[in-house]
Amino acid sequence: MSSYYNDPDSEETRDWLDSLEGVIKTQGKEKADYLLRQLTDKARALGVSTSPGIFTPYCNTIPPEKEEKIPGDSYIARNVAAYVRWNAMAMVARANKDGKGLGGHIATYTSVSAMYEVGFNWFFRGPESPGGADLVYFQGHSAPGVYARAFVEGRLNQTHLENFRQEVGGKGLSSYPHPWLMPDFWQFPTVSMGLGPMAAIYQARFMKYMDSRGLKKANDRKIWFFMGDGESDEPESLSALSVGARESLDNLIFVVNCNLQRLDGPVRGNGKIVQELEGRFRGAGWHVIKLIWGSEWDKILKRDTDGLLIKKFGEMVDGDFQTIRARGPEYLREKVFGDDPGLMALVEDISDQELWQMTRGGHDPRKVYTAFSAATRHKGQPTVILAKTIKGFGMGQAGESVMVAHNVKKMDLDSLKTFRDRFHVPLKDDELISLPFIKPEKDSPEDLFIKERRQ
Repeated sequence: MSSYYNDPDSEETRDWLDSLEGVIKTQGKEKADYLLRQLTDKARALGVSTSPGIFTPYCNTIPPEKEEKIPGDSYIARNVAAYVRWNAMAMVARANKDGKGLGGHIATYTSVSAMYEVGFNWFFRGPESPGGADLVYFQGHSAPGVYARAFVEGRLNQTHLENFRQEVGGKGLSSYPHPWLMPDFWQFPTVSMGLGPMAAIYQARFMKYMDSRGLKKANDRKIWFFMGDGESDEPESLSALSVGARESLDNLIFVVNCNLQRLDGPVRGNGKIVQELEGRFRGAGWHVIKLIWGSEWDKILKRDTDGLLIKKFGEMVDGDFQTIRARGPEYLREKVFGDDPGLMALVEDISDQELWQMTRGGHDPRKVYTAFSAATRHKGQPTVILAKTIKGFGMGQAGESVMVAHNVKKMDLDSLKTFRDRFHVPLKDDELISLPFIKPEKDSPEDLFIKERRQ
Protein backbone atom coordinates (compact mmCIF):
# COMPACT_ATOMS: atom_id res chain seq x y z
CA MET A 1 0.00 0.00 0.00
CA SER A 2 1.04 3.63 -0.40
CA SER A 3 3.31 4.74 2.45
CA TYR A 4 1.50 8.07 2.92
CA TYR A 5 -1.77 6.44 4.08
CA ASN A 6 -2.28 4.46 7.27
CA ASP A 7 -4.99 1.95 6.30
CA PRO A 8 -7.58 1.62 9.13
CA ASP A 9 -9.43 -1.29 7.46
CA SER A 10 -7.05 -3.67 5.71
CA GLU A 11 -9.78 -6.31 5.32
CA GLU A 12 -11.88 -3.98 3.20
CA THR A 13 -8.82 -3.17 1.09
CA ARG A 14 -8.16 -6.89 0.65
CA ASP A 15 -11.77 -7.36 -0.55
CA TRP A 16 -11.24 -4.69 -3.23
CA LEU A 17 -7.98 -6.29 -4.36
CA ASP A 18 -9.53 -9.76 -4.42
CA SER A 19 -12.40 -8.40 -6.51
CA LEU A 20 -9.95 -6.91 -8.99
CA GLU A 21 -8.10 -10.22 -9.29
CA GLY A 22 -11.43 -11.95 -9.86
CA VAL A 23 -12.34 -9.58 -12.69
CA ILE A 24 -8.96 -10.15 -14.36
CA LYS A 25 -9.30 -13.94 -14.12
CA THR A 26 -12.90 -14.14 -15.32
CA GLN A 27 -13.31 -11.17 -17.69
CA GLY A 28 -9.77 -10.27 -18.71
CA LYS A 29 -7.38 -7.36 -18.36
CA GLU A 30 -9.27 -5.05 -20.71
CA LYS A 31 -12.35 -5.15 -18.44
CA ALA A 32 -10.15 -4.52 -15.40
CA ASP A 33 -8.57 -1.53 -17.12
CA TYR A 34 -12.03 -0.22 -18.06
CA LEU A 35 -13.24 -0.49 -14.46
CA LEU A 36 -10.16 1.29 -13.12
CA ARG A 37 -10.64 4.11 -15.60
CA GLN A 38 -14.31 4.43 -14.61
CA LEU A 39 -13.38 4.52 -10.91
CA THR A 40 -10.74 7.16 -11.55
CA ASP A 41 -13.14 9.34 -13.52
CA LYS A 42 -15.75 9.04 -10.79
CA ALA A 43 -13.23 9.88 -8.06
CA ARG A 44 -12.09 12.97 -9.92
CA ALA A 45 -15.68 14.05 -10.47
CA LEU A 46 -16.18 13.83 -6.69
CA GLY A 47 -13.16 16.02 -6.06
CA VAL A 48 -10.55 13.36 -5.28
CA SER A 49 -7.12 14.45 -6.49
CA THR A 50 -5.75 11.30 -8.09
CA SER A 51 -3.60 10.60 -11.14
CA PRO A 52 -3.26 6.88 -11.80
CA GLY A 53 -2.49 5.76 -15.31
CA ILE A 54 0.44 8.09 -16.01
CA PHE A 55 3.20 6.08 -14.37
CA THR A 56 3.44 2.31 -14.12
CA PRO A 57 5.82 0.22 -11.97
CA TYR A 58 9.50 0.07 -12.93
CA CYS A 59 9.17 -3.20 -14.83
CA ASN A 60 8.38 -4.52 -18.30
CA THR A 61 4.95 -3.66 -19.70
CA ILE A 62 4.59 -7.05 -21.40
CA PRO A 63 4.70 -10.01 -18.96
CA PRO A 64 6.68 -13.17 -19.82
CA GLU A 65 3.55 -15.21 -20.51
CA LYS A 66 2.59 -12.77 -23.28
CA GLU A 67 5.95 -12.87 -25.07
CA GLU A 68 6.41 -14.05 -28.64
CA LYS A 69 9.15 -16.42 -29.75
CA ILE A 70 11.72 -15.23 -32.27
CA PRO A 71 11.25 -17.27 -35.46
CA GLY A 72 14.07 -19.51 -36.65
CA ASP A 73 17.48 -20.13 -35.10
CA SER A 74 18.25 -17.21 -32.80
CA TYR A 75 21.85 -18.44 -32.34
CA ILE A 76 22.58 -17.78 -36.01
CA ALA A 77 21.20 -14.26 -35.55
CA ARG A 78 23.44 -13.87 -32.49
CA ASN A 79 26.48 -14.92 -34.53
CA VAL A 80 25.61 -12.42 -37.26
CA ALA A 81 25.27 -9.69 -34.64
CA ALA A 82 28.80 -10.51 -33.41
CA TYR A 83 30.27 -9.61 -36.82
CA VAL A 84 28.26 -6.39 -36.96
CA ARG A 85 29.14 -5.32 -33.41
CA TRP A 86 32.84 -5.94 -33.97
CA ASN A 87 33.00 -4.10 -37.28
CA ALA A 88 31.15 -1.09 -35.88
CA MET A 89 33.61 -0.82 -32.99
CA ALA A 90 36.65 -1.50 -35.20
CA MET A 91 35.62 1.16 -37.72
CA VAL A 92 35.66 3.92 -35.12
CA ALA A 93 38.77 2.63 -33.34
CA ARG A 94 40.71 2.42 -36.62
CA ALA A 95 39.64 5.95 -37.55
CA ASN A 96 41.34 7.15 -34.37
CA LYS A 97 44.58 5.12 -34.48
CA ASP A 98 48.00 6.63 -35.14
CA GLY A 99 46.92 10.11 -34.16
CA LYS A 100 44.26 10.49 -36.87
CA GLY A 101 41.64 11.51 -34.33
CA LEU A 102 38.71 11.47 -36.74
CA GLY A 103 36.14 10.98 -34.00
CA GLY A 104 33.01 8.87 -34.06
CA HIS A 105 31.14 6.99 -31.36
CA ILE A 106 31.48 3.39 -30.15
CA ALA A 107 29.26 3.40 -27.06
CA THR A 108 25.99 4.51 -28.70
CA TYR A 109 25.78 1.59 -31.10
CA THR A 110 26.81 -0.95 -28.46
CA SER A 111 23.80 0.15 -26.43
CA VAL A 112 21.27 0.05 -29.28
CA SER A 113 22.63 -2.84 -31.37
CA ALA A 114 20.19 -5.55 -30.24
CA MET A 115 17.25 -3.34 -31.20
CA TYR A 116 18.67 -2.65 -34.66
CA GLU A 117 19.47 -6.31 -35.29
CA VAL A 118 15.96 -7.39 -34.36
CA GLY A 119 14.56 -4.63 -36.55
CA PHE A 120 16.70 -5.50 -39.57
CA ASN A 121 16.12 -9.22 -39.22
CA TRP A 122 12.36 -9.30 -38.69
CA PHE A 123 10.60 -5.94 -38.84
CA PHE A 124 11.98 -3.27 -41.18
CA ARG A 125 10.39 -3.79 -44.61
CA GLY A 126 12.00 -2.77 -47.89
CA PRO A 127 10.51 -1.31 -51.08
CA GLU A 128 9.57 -4.74 -52.46
CA SER A 129 7.27 -5.45 -49.52
CA PRO A 130 3.64 -5.81 -50.71
CA GLY A 131 2.53 -2.75 -48.75
CA GLY A 132 5.61 -0.68 -49.51
CA ALA A 133 8.71 0.25 -47.57
CA ASP A 134 8.92 1.28 -43.95
CA LEU A 135 10.75 4.53 -43.20
CA VAL A 136 13.51 4.42 -40.59
CA TYR A 137 15.04 7.35 -38.74
CA PHE A 138 18.22 5.97 -37.19
CA GLN A 139 19.76 7.35 -34.00
CA GLY A 140 22.43 9.67 -35.38
CA HIS A 141 25.49 8.56 -33.40
CA SER A 142 24.76 4.89 -34.09
CA ALA A 143 25.63 5.20 -37.82
CA PRO A 144 28.73 2.92 -37.51
CA GLY A 145 26.46 -0.02 -36.70
CA VAL A 146 24.35 0.50 -39.81
CA TYR A 147 27.50 0.71 -41.94
CA ALA A 148 28.85 -2.44 -40.28
CA ARG A 149 25.67 -4.36 -41.04
CA ALA A 150 25.78 -3.20 -44.68
CA PHE A 151 29.37 -4.46 -44.90
CA VAL A 152 28.40 -7.91 -43.62
CA GLU A 153 25.53 -7.94 -46.13
CA GLY A 154 27.96 -7.11 -48.95
CA ARG A 155 26.50 -3.67 -49.70
CA LEU A 156 29.64 -1.84 -48.55
CA ASN A 157 33.25 -2.97 -48.94
CA GLN A 158 36.35 -2.70 -46.78
CA THR A 159 37.50 0.48 -48.50
CA HIS A 160 34.29 2.19 -47.40
CA LEU A 161 34.85 1.18 -43.78
CA GLU A 162 38.50 2.20 -43.87
CA ASN A 163 37.37 5.68 -44.96
CA PHE A 164 34.81 6.29 -42.23
CA ARG A 165 34.52 10.08 -41.79
CA GLN A 166 36.82 10.53 -44.81
CA GLU A 167 34.28 10.85 -47.62
CA VAL A 168 35.87 13.77 -49.48
CA GLY A 169 37.54 11.41 -51.96
CA GLY A 170 34.24 9.72 -52.77
CA LYS A 171 35.06 6.36 -51.14
CA GLY A 172 34.19 7.07 -47.54
CA LEU A 173 31.23 7.12 -45.19
CA SER A 174 29.61 10.20 -43.70
CA SER A 175 29.81 10.73 -39.95
CA TYR A 176 26.06 10.57 -39.47
CA PRO A 177 22.95 9.69 -41.50
CA HIS A 178 22.96 12.21 -44.33
CA PRO A 179 20.98 11.66 -47.57
CA TRP A 180 22.74 14.53 -49.37
CA LEU A 181 26.14 12.97 -48.81
CA MET A 182 24.96 9.36 -49.30
CA PRO A 183 21.68 9.52 -51.28
CA ASP A 184 21.64 5.80 -52.04
CA PHE A 185 22.03 4.81 -48.40
CA TRP A 186 20.29 7.12 -45.93
CA GLN A 187 16.63 8.15 -46.01
CA PHE A 188 16.72 10.96 -43.43
CA PRO A 189 19.20 13.18 -41.59
CA THR A 190 18.90 12.67 -37.81
CA VAL A 191 21.64 14.99 -36.56
CA SER A 192 21.12 17.82 -35.42
CA MET A 193 19.48 16.16 -32.48
CA GLY A 194 15.88 17.04 -31.71
CA LEU A 195 14.67 17.74 -35.23
CA GLY A 196 14.35 14.06 -36.15
CA PRO A 197 11.48 13.27 -33.73
CA MET A 198 9.40 16.15 -35.04
CA ALA A 199 10.16 15.20 -38.65
CA ALA A 200 9.10 11.59 -38.02
CA ILE A 201 5.79 12.66 -36.49
CA TYR A 202 4.94 14.89 -39.44
CA GLN A 203 6.12 12.21 -41.87
CA ALA A 204 3.62 9.80 -40.33
CA ARG A 205 0.91 12.46 -40.41
CA PHE A 206 1.60 13.24 -44.07
CA MET A 207 1.40 9.54 -44.93
CA LYS A 208 -2.05 9.37 -43.29
CA TYR A 209 -3.08 12.58 -45.07
CA MET A 210 -2.12 11.18 -48.48
CA ASP A 211 -4.07 8.02 -47.76
CA SER A 212 -7.20 9.78 -46.56
CA ARG A 213 -7.22 11.98 -49.68
CA GLY A 214 -6.92 8.95 -51.92
CA LEU A 215 -3.55 10.12 -53.27
CA LYS A 216 -1.31 7.30 -52.02
CA LYS A 217 -2.18 4.23 -49.99
CA ALA A 218 -0.46 4.07 -46.60
CA ASN A 219 -1.18 0.35 -46.24
CA ASP A 220 0.57 -1.01 -43.15
CA ARG A 221 3.82 0.91 -43.60
CA LYS A 222 5.50 2.08 -40.41
CA ILE A 223 7.63 5.06 -39.49
CA TRP A 224 10.35 3.86 -37.10
CA PHE A 225 12.17 6.54 -35.15
CA PHE A 226 15.16 5.76 -32.92
CA MET A 227 16.47 8.30 -30.43
CA GLY A 228 18.51 8.42 -27.25
CA ASP A 229 17.12 9.47 -23.89
CA GLY A 230 19.69 12.27 -23.80
CA GLU A 231 18.16 13.60 -27.00
CA SER A 232 14.95 14.23 -25.08
CA ASP A 233 16.75 17.20 -23.50
CA GLU A 234 16.49 19.01 -26.82
CA PRO A 235 13.38 21.22 -26.74
CA GLU A 236 12.20 20.12 -30.20
CA SER A 237 12.35 16.39 -29.41
CA LEU A 238 9.09 16.14 -27.48
CA SER A 239 7.39 19.29 -28.72
CA ALA A 240 5.05 17.64 -31.26
CA LEU A 241 3.97 14.54 -29.30
CA SER A 242 0.38 15.72 -29.08
CA VAL A 243 0.15 15.74 -32.88
CA GLY A 244 0.85 12.01 -32.93
CA ALA A 245 -1.99 11.20 -30.56
CA ARG A 246 -4.45 13.76 -31.94
CA GLU A 247 -4.02 12.38 -35.46
CA SER A 248 -4.16 8.72 -34.26
CA LEU A 249 -0.82 7.97 -35.93
CA ASP A 250 -0.68 4.23 -35.36
CA ASN A 251 1.81 4.04 -38.24
CA LEU A 252 4.42 5.67 -35.96
CA ILE A 253 6.77 3.81 -33.59
CA PHE A 254 9.32 5.62 -31.43
CA VAL A 255 12.12 3.57 -29.85
CA VAL A 256 13.94 5.47 -27.11
CA ASN A 257 17.32 4.02 -26.19
CA CYS A 258 17.39 4.75 -22.45
CA ASN A 259 21.03 4.19 -21.52
CA LEU A 260 20.64 6.80 -18.76
CA GLN A 261 23.43 9.01 -20.13
CA ARG A 262 23.66 12.09 -22.26
CA LEU A 263 26.84 13.50 -23.81
CA ASP A 264 28.47 14.60 -20.58
CA GLY A 265 26.69 13.06 -17.60
CA PRO A 266 23.45 11.53 -16.34
CA VAL A 267 20.30 12.29 -18.30
CA ARG A 268 18.14 14.92 -16.56
CA GLY A 269 20.49 15.19 -13.59
CA ASN A 270 19.83 12.11 -11.48
CA GLY A 271 16.17 11.20 -11.64
CA LYS A 272 14.45 8.35 -13.47
CA ILE A 273 14.37 9.06 -17.18
CA VAL A 274 12.24 6.03 -18.13
CA GLN A 275 9.52 7.11 -15.72
CA GLU A 276 9.75 10.74 -16.76
CA LEU A 277 9.41 9.86 -20.44
CA GLU A 278 6.56 7.48 -19.70
CA GLY A 279 4.70 10.37 -18.11
CA ARG A 280 5.41 12.70 -21.03
CA PHE A 281 4.36 10.23 -23.73
CA ARG A 282 1.39 8.72 -21.89
CA GLY A 283 0.21 12.18 -20.89
CA ALA A 284 0.33 13.18 -24.56
CA GLY A 285 -1.86 10.22 -25.49
CA TRP A 286 0.72 7.70 -26.72
CA HIS A 287 0.75 3.95 -26.14
CA VAL A 288 3.79 3.20 -23.96
CA ILE A 289 5.73 -0.09 -23.84
CA LYS A 290 8.43 -0.22 -21.17
CA LEU A 291 11.29 -2.65 -21.77
CA ILE A 292 13.48 -2.54 -18.67
CA TRP A 293 14.61 -6.03 -17.61
CA GLY A 294 16.05 -8.90 -19.65
CA SER A 295 14.72 -12.46 -19.56
CA GLU A 296 17.09 -13.57 -16.81
CA TRP A 297 15.28 -11.29 -14.35
CA ASP A 298 11.95 -13.05 -14.95
CA LYS A 299 12.79 -15.86 -12.51
CA ILE A 300 13.58 -13.43 -9.69
CA LEU A 301 10.57 -11.22 -10.37
CA LYS A 302 8.30 -14.28 -10.38
CA ARG A 303 9.55 -15.18 -6.90
CA ASP A 304 8.83 -11.64 -5.71
CA THR A 305 5.24 -12.34 -4.69
CA ASP A 306 5.29 -9.51 -2.14
CA GLY A 307 6.47 -6.89 -4.63
CA LEU A 308 9.62 -6.11 -2.65
CA LEU A 309 11.93 -5.97 -5.66
CA ILE A 310 9.62 -3.78 -7.74
CA LYS A 311 9.30 -1.47 -4.73
CA LYS A 312 13.11 -1.33 -4.40
CA PHE A 313 13.55 -0.58 -8.11
CA GLY A 314 11.03 2.22 -7.75
CA GLU A 315 13.11 3.81 -4.98
CA MET A 316 16.38 3.74 -6.93
CA VAL A 317 17.50 6.51 -9.27
CA ASP A 318 19.42 6.28 -12.55
CA GLY A 319 22.73 7.03 -10.85
CA ASP A 320 22.29 3.95 -8.65
CA PHE A 321 21.93 1.70 -11.70
CA GLN A 322 24.94 3.30 -13.40
CA THR A 323 27.13 2.93 -10.31
CA ILE A 324 26.14 -0.72 -9.97
CA ARG A 325 27.17 -1.43 -13.55
CA ALA A 326 30.52 0.27 -13.05
CA ARG A 327 31.38 -1.48 -9.75
CA GLY A 328 30.55 -5.14 -10.31
CA PRO A 329 28.36 -8.03 -9.12
CA GLU A 330 29.17 -7.88 -5.40
CA TYR A 331 28.07 -4.27 -5.28
CA LEU A 332 24.93 -5.16 -7.27
CA ARG A 333 23.96 -7.84 -4.74
CA GLU A 334 24.56 -5.54 -1.78
CA LYS A 335 22.96 -2.42 -3.28
CA VAL A 336 19.78 -4.04 -4.63
CA PHE A 337 19.20 -6.95 -2.26
CA GLY A 338 21.42 -6.44 0.79
CA ASP A 339 19.22 -4.25 2.97
CA ASP A 340 16.26 -6.65 3.28
CA PRO A 341 16.27 -10.37 4.18
CA GLY A 342 13.24 -10.84 1.94
CA LEU A 343 15.16 -9.45 -1.02
CA MET A 344 18.26 -11.50 -0.23
CA ALA A 345 16.13 -14.65 -0.23
CA LEU A 346 15.19 -13.97 -3.85
CA VAL A 347 18.79 -14.45 -5.01
CA GLU A 348 20.29 -16.78 -2.40
CA ASP A 349 20.74 -19.58 -4.97
CA ILE A 350 22.07 -17.27 -7.71
CA SER A 351 25.83 -16.79 -8.05
CA ASP A 352 27.49 -13.42 -8.54
CA GLN A 353 28.39 -14.40 -12.11
CA GLU A 354 24.78 -15.30 -12.92
CA LEU A 355 23.58 -12.09 -11.30
CA TRP A 356 26.01 -10.04 -13.37
CA GLN A 357 24.78 -11.65 -16.60
CA MET A 358 21.23 -10.47 -15.93
CA THR A 359 21.01 -7.62 -18.36
CA ARG A 360 18.69 -4.78 -19.23
CA GLY A 361 15.73 -5.31 -21.53
CA GLY A 362 17.08 -3.38 -24.51
CA HIS A 363 19.94 -5.88 -24.86
CA ASP A 364 17.70 -8.96 -24.90
CA PRO A 365 16.60 -9.82 -28.46
CA ARG A 366 13.74 -11.94 -27.08
CA LYS A 367 12.27 -9.01 -25.19
CA VAL A 368 12.94 -6.60 -28.06
CA TYR A 369 11.18 -8.89 -30.54
CA THR A 370 8.11 -9.03 -28.30
CA ALA A 371 8.02 -5.25 -27.86
CA PHE A 372 8.44 -4.57 -31.59
CA SER A 373 5.74 -7.07 -32.49
CA ALA A 374 3.29 -5.53 -30.02
CA ALA A 375 4.08 -2.04 -31.31
CA THR A 376 3.41 -2.98 -34.94
CA ARG A 377 0.01 -4.42 -34.02
CA HIS A 378 -1.24 -1.58 -31.84
CA LYS A 379 -4.07 0.45 -33.38
CA GLY A 380 -5.41 3.93 -32.78
CA GLN A 381 -2.34 5.53 -31.16
CA PRO A 382 1.34 6.05 -31.85
CA THR A 383 3.57 3.78 -29.77
CA VAL A 384 6.78 4.49 -27.90
CA ILE A 385 9.09 1.75 -26.64
CA LEU A 386 11.22 2.88 -23.70
CA ALA A 387 14.11 0.42 -23.75
CA LYS A 388 16.60 0.50 -20.88
CA THR A 389 20.18 -0.23 -21.93
CA ILE A 390 23.80 0.21 -20.85
CA LYS A 391 25.90 2.82 -22.61
CA GLY A 392 29.05 1.15 -23.85
CA PHE A 393 27.55 -2.33 -23.35
CA GLY A 394 30.31 -4.93 -23.68
CA MET A 395 33.19 -2.43 -23.78
CA GLY A 396 34.50 -3.41 -20.34
CA GLN A 397 36.60 -0.87 -18.46
CA ALA A 398 37.08 1.17 -21.65
CA GLY A 399 33.58 2.56 -21.56
CA GLU A 400 30.80 0.48 -20.05
CA SER A 401 28.42 2.65 -18.03
CA VAL A 402 31.02 5.34 -17.29
CA MET A 403 30.37 9.01 -17.82
CA VAL A 404 33.02 9.37 -20.53
CA ALA A 405 31.53 6.49 -22.57
CA HIS A 406 30.16 8.74 -25.30
CA ASN A 407 33.62 10.06 -26.15
CA VAL A 408 35.55 6.79 -26.09
CA LYS A 409 37.21 6.31 -29.49
CA LYS A 410 39.79 3.60 -28.76
CA MET A 411 39.96 0.17 -27.12
CA ASP A 412 42.98 -1.39 -25.36
CA LEU A 413 43.76 -5.11 -25.66
CA ASP A 414 42.01 -6.11 -22.43
CA SER A 415 38.86 -4.27 -23.49
CA LEU A 416 39.01 -5.91 -26.92
CA LYS A 417 39.18 -9.33 -25.23
CA THR A 418 36.20 -8.44 -23.05
CA PHE A 419 34.25 -7.27 -26.10
CA ARG A 420 35.20 -10.41 -28.05
CA ASP A 421 34.19 -12.77 -25.26
CA ARG A 422 30.96 -10.95 -24.42
CA PHE A 423 29.63 -11.12 -27.98
CA HIS A 424 31.20 -14.39 -29.19
CA VAL A 425 33.29 -12.71 -31.87
CA PRO A 426 35.26 -15.37 -33.85
CA LEU A 427 38.75 -13.86 -33.42
CA LYS A 428 41.87 -15.15 -31.61
CA ASP A 429 43.90 -13.11 -29.16
CA ASP A 430 46.68 -12.34 -31.64
CA GLU A 431 44.14 -11.06 -34.20
CA LEU A 432 42.45 -8.49 -31.98
CA ILE A 433 44.92 -5.61 -31.89
CA SER A 434 44.91 -5.16 -35.69
CA LEU A 435 41.12 -4.57 -35.58
CA PRO A 436 40.31 -6.53 -38.76
CA PHE A 437 36.97 -6.15 -40.50
CA ILE A 438 35.26 -9.55 -40.55
CA LYS A 439 32.28 -11.24 -42.16
CA PRO A 440 30.92 -14.81 -42.28
CA GLU A 441 32.31 -17.39 -44.68
CA LYS A 442 30.45 -17.49 -47.99
CA ASP A 443 27.43 -19.81 -47.87
CA SER A 444 27.81 -20.35 -44.12
CA PRO A 445 24.57 -20.38 -42.09
CA GLU A 446 25.31 -16.81 -40.99
CA ASP A 447 26.01 -15.64 -44.55
CA LEU A 448 22.80 -17.21 -45.85
CA PHE A 449 20.79 -15.85 -42.91
CA ILE A 450 21.80 -12.22 -43.33
CA LYS A 451 21.26 -12.31 -47.09
CA GLU A 452 17.84 -13.86 -46.65
CA ARG A 453 16.91 -11.26 -44.03
CA ARG A 454 18.17 -8.50 -46.32
CA GLN A 455 15.98 -9.82 -49.13
